[in-house]
Amino acid sequence: MARFGSVRWLAGLGGIVGLVVVWWIVGALELFGGTIPTPWSVLAEIGETGSTYYVDNFSLTVELAFRGFLWGNGLAIALAIVVILFPPVEGLATQLAILSYCTPIIAVAPIIQVAFAEVTTMIVFLAAISVFFTTMIGTLSGLRSPHAGSLDLIKVYGGGRFAQLWRVRSVAALPNTLAAIKIAAPAAVLGAVLGEFLAMPETGAGPAMIIAQQSGNIPQVWAIALISGAVAGLGYAVVAVIAKYATNWSSGTAAGR
Repeated sequence: MARFGSVRWLAGLGGIVGLVVVWWIVGALELFGGTIPTPWSVLAEIGETGSTYYVDNFSLTVELAFRGFLWGNGLAIALAIVVILFPPVEGLATQLAILSYCTPIIAVAPIIQVAFAEVTTMIVFLAAISVFFTTMIGTLSGLRSPHAGSLDLIKVYGGGRFAQLWRVRSVAALPNTLAAIKIAAPAAVLGAVLGEFLAMPETGAGPAMIIAQQSGNIPQVWAIALISGAVAGLGYAVVAVIAKYATNWSSGTAAGR
């Protein structure tokens, strides 16, 4: 098993190295009219511009993405709980979740911009709506995952829906909920960056990328895009670590019960 894990790790590393090599060749040969810089030119751009520039811009983006992450996930989990406790609202709740997922952010943004005069509020809203559907559906699926026998046992002892939710469903829902939240972390970053593109605050990854595009600084555009991807990946990794330990705990708790 350990050997298989090592092989998989080496295969992943080899894939990354191969991708960087192909990127370097394409950039060096200028196969797409110079629109793809080499990895070295991107790193050189980061060094020349200085880390302060990127920290200043991404600190706001990360803050707004995190706020949207909390709001979106919090409301999604709350709505899933409401559906479990009051089943008649499921149709409306599901339609609301699907609407939030299917409606393009670009179409929603002008309405949100009119409704919320404050730029940061609009960006937080767009980050929140980017994570709402995934977390709501994942949580609802998890809350419905317990074995019927476990729920019947709570009924036998005089417990109702609230007791089932607290003692059985909440623990059983952790794996599915955390799996959805893992996906929500990078989605919140994407929503925040797109919101910055549309709202144009004074600082942020979105405005920084627009300025780099307008000035023709292709390496900086790539640098901002890659850092955005790294931030999204870091968010996914952090939630994945938390999910690993929380899932192990929930499995032990469920077994104990």
